[in-house]
Amino acid sequence: MATLYQHHLLPLQRLPNSPRRPPPRLRLPTKPSRHHNRQLRPRAAASTTATVSAMEDFRRWLASHGAGDGGKAIPAAVPEGLGLVAARDLPRGEVVAEVPKKLWMDADAVAASDIGRACGGGGGLRPWVAVALLLLSEVARGADSPWAPYLAILPRQTDSTIFWSEEELLEIQGTQLLSTTVGVKEYVQSEFDSVQAEIISTNKDLFPGSITFDDFLWAFGMLRSRVFPELRGDKLALIPFADLVNHSPNITSEGSSWEIKGKGLFGRELMFSLRTPVNVKSGQQIYIQYDLDKSNAELALDYGFVESNPSRDSFTVTLEISESDPFYGDKLDIAEANGLGETAYFDVILNEPLPPQMLPYLRLLCIGGTDAFLLEALFRNSVWGHLELPLSPDNEESICQAMRDACKSALADYHTTIEEDEELSGRENLQPRLAIAIGVRAGEKKVLQHIDGIFKQREEELDGLEYYQERRLKDLGLVSDNGEIIFWE
Repeated sequence: MATLYQHHLLPLQRLPNSPRRPPPRLRLPTKPSRHHNRQLRPRAAASTTATVSAMEDFRRWLASHGAGDGGKAIPAAVPEGLGLVAARDLPRGEVVAEVPKKLWMDADAVAASDIGRACGGGGGLRPWVAVALLLLSEVARGADSPWAPYLAILPRQTDSTIFWSEEELLEIQGTQLLSTTVGVKEYVQSEFDSVQAEIISTNKDLFPGSITFDDFLWAFGMLRSRVFPELRGDKLALIPFADLVNHSPNITSEGSSWEIKGKGLFGRELMFSLRTPVNVKSGQQIYIQYDLDKSNAELALDYGFVESNPSRDSFTVTLEISESDPFYGDKLDIAEANGLGETAYFDVILNEPLPPQMLPYLRLLCIGGTDAFLLEALFRNSVWGHLELPLSPDNEESICQAMRDACKSALADYHTTIEEDEELSGRENLQPRLAIAIGVRAGEKKVLQHIDGIFKQREEELDGLEYYQERRLKDLGLVSDNGEIIFWE
């Protein structure tokens, strides 16, 4: 028996049974306790714009530490919040910002700080937790912090779904983004509970006043939205100035817009160097591409925006071999031998074919009855090749019914239709968070309809498909060119 989940963070609910065998089950979302015109959105859209004096202090601070590159880019207030504006015409590939390592907030900065000394260098903490604690402790220091001018321009929130209210989250009811958001906040809460007990409460001198979960969530949100994707994990670093650069969907360059290089005597001083991926006119804003591979749900979670781009609309199909399946062990062995496991995740993108291994895995999950002979050890090295093509009418019909039932159940869980979403998205002056909600939920529903359409078409073609037995007879020369079985007297 197979199990199909809408998202792995949610409780299990059964679907109606199939006439032949129980179909996959769908994990449905619980309520919490990418779709507007290609607007440009900031990496971290500020809820309040930094004051003019704060921006002036920030520019002076950068200049005093040798950050910048000849004044080619200026940090400024822009329609999206804050951004980098070209001070003159800039050709593609021009370096527009250089930030020395002494200004970065990273593991080395943690180790050199009072936070690092209190945590034994910070090595025992997750990198993001260590930098988040550094960020909070420096905020607590106020004007005494060496990063004070930078901290003063950071927004108090972004439009990331982790900052949404309960009422706002109801707008993404039924989506995978909702369950992911809830799961992320639970994860951050567990990390906060740990550091609150072990570090914050025992180092009051570093954290004057009370540090709340909301404070810790803010620090997490700042890191999530401002850290360059390649600088996550052990390399995590906040790069002041460079992290003001905003995203444009019109930039589709795969190449990185930045590098870390040595500078100064013998190249010993590390420098973060940001380049413009396109030509920019004087006075225009400098943009980069954050990540071409992120879905709208990921963009909404990390940065607080979506794009009206079908390639950003995605739905993760989660399939699982049920432990109650009588062939559980055999199916698990076959899955693992082919780089999969008891649970497999497949990202389906709107208007694109299914991921290559999704159909073979589905067929494996639904094997039973007369097809079970393929699970025997004799076929162990060749069974996956057979699974790449239809096995039998029963097996193929089972995967079609299972997926269509799952899509129908998932679509029923949204509180709006695609048509209602499209009508809403056409209204003027939509609030940014509502626009995000509409984009994500409409995109997911379109992908579910896309998946349903694939398996509906497959159902209609069942009688015309070639199955394992026919292929085997052909291999043995027992079927003629016109498809008739050959008999010998």
